[in-house]
Amino acid sequence: MSLIIAKLLVGALSITIVAEALEAITISGPYIALIVALLLGFVNIFVKPILIIVTLPINILTFGLFTFVINGLLFLFLASFIDGFTVDGILWAIIASIFVTALNWVGNQFVSFLAKNN
Repeated sequence: MSLIIAKLLVGALSITIVAEALEAITISGPYIALIVALLLGFVNIFVKPILIIVTLPINILTFGLFTFVINGLLFLFLASFIDGFTVDGILWAIIASIFVTALNWVGNQFVSFLAKNN
């Protein structure tokens, strides 16, 4: 359970860092960052696989690069209904989703390393 909470906090920190780095992404506070991280996790678990399967032909034609567009659309989708979280457009959503994914990966690797060595 503590590993899940640690990974949620890594996600919230990643979103906060990206919001600070990119002026087109705004987040109103740490509570909103936690909500975005939680909902982004649920969307990536339940909605993203369905979208990947539905868009498989275009994903094959673009050698998987359309996945970046799907990630950006999911990021933009969350920003559309979470008050306090805004994204200025699809391009910024794609860029932000790439950075959030990279930061999440690094943070989750660190958390997993710490959990394995304790």
